[in-house]
Amino acid sequence: MNYLTLSEIKKHLNIDTAFTDDDEYLTALAEASEDVVAKYIDYPLDQLVDGEGNLPKALVFGMLLWIGTIYAVRESVSAVNMQTMPHSMELLMDLYRDYKINKDE
Repeated sequence: MNYLTLSEIKKHLNIDTAFTDDDEYLTALAEASEDVVAKYIDYPLDQLVDGEGNLPKALVFGMLLWIGTIYAVRESVSAVNMQTMPHSMELLMDLYRDYKINKDE
């Protein structure tokens, strides 16, 4: 987990810091979120960090949104009719997405 802290994740998910049963799972989700975001924007995250090692906030919030979704809905299907919220992860990620067809140019 390079770009998020467990405390940031718990704050986003409204999880009390004293609750530690899911810490390992949340850490794994954070690590996966980095891969998901890098794949979605088709660009290495380490090339987007500032001088202090921080990612742009839009990418951080995108990771948190993805973690929140996976944490709340742990399966691919749901009995509840859920809908995508407009202006969610995709909008944030698209700010940094590499749309070049030939990336060697």
